[in-house]
Amino acid sequence: MAAISTRKLSEFVGAEILDVDVDRLLNDDDLPSACLEALEEYGVLLFRELHIDDHAQVAFCRKMGELVRSPNFAIPEVIEISFDPANPNAKYYSSNDHWHFDGAMDEIPAKAAALTARVVADKGGETEFASTYAAYDALSDEEKERFADLRVVHTFETIQRRSHPEPTAEQLADWESWPVREHPLVWEHRSGRRSLVFGSAASHIVGMDKEEGRELLADLERRATAPDRVLRHSWSVGDTVMWDNLGLLHRAAPFDRTKPRRMHRTTLVGDEAIK
Repeated sequence: MAAISTRKLSEFVGAEILDVDVDRLLNDDDLPSACLEALEEYGVLLFRELHIDDHAQVAFCRKMGELVRSPNFAIPEVIEISFDPANPNAKYYSSNDHWHFDGAMDEIPAKAAALTARVVADKGGETEFASTYAAYDALSDEEKERFADLRVVHTFETIQRRSHPEPTAEQLADWESWPVREHPLVWEHRSGRRSLVFGSAASHIVGMDKEEGRELLADLERRATAPDRVLRHSWSVGDTVMWDNLGLLHRAAPFDRTKPRRMHRTTLVGDEAIK
């Protein structure tokens, strides 16, 4: 396995990769597996000012697994995250500043993602990460037992209403076209690790009074995303960040959405259902 040098970025999540440039990224055939192992350990990997282009980003990520493709973009494996009106996905990004994981409504969520900064905000627009593995580990033994069999309903409408509390009929019809998913609150991964499954898509807990369930979910989120448990990355142009989507929540910090901020994301197809 390729040896990589790292520097921890916080107590609970994140490491900077210190000895990888674009040439090594593309030509060290052992590097993808080393990065996957580092993702399992640290959750987030920062390649500071790597300045990788879209084709190189796709080439490297493809060595780690199958990639999500979107026909809406010139390079289908690269999705633009921006509020540019020309971006066909921009209407769905308004709630990105709430804690979430990608693919809550998918049958199998994305495995991981890589995000490269092309244009950064003058102020704000940082990305924050919090470990849902650490969130589970921090539970008391009584809570672990009590939460073991709870199930949570996730909906796309729940996400979008955070930013659009008075939706149009067209928005409602769009949101309702998305599938509804029921996930366990506690996910036992095939690795044997356990994480909590919640975030902005979580609507309510099955069999529990809705307000009581929502209060519990909100409490778990507050605890998991306390300032000392969060990695906050301030972007520079050319930074690339990879994260383990199966054991993390993330969100974008607020910024002026009328000003440019453009990120290019490549996403690894998931291979493990939540159960």
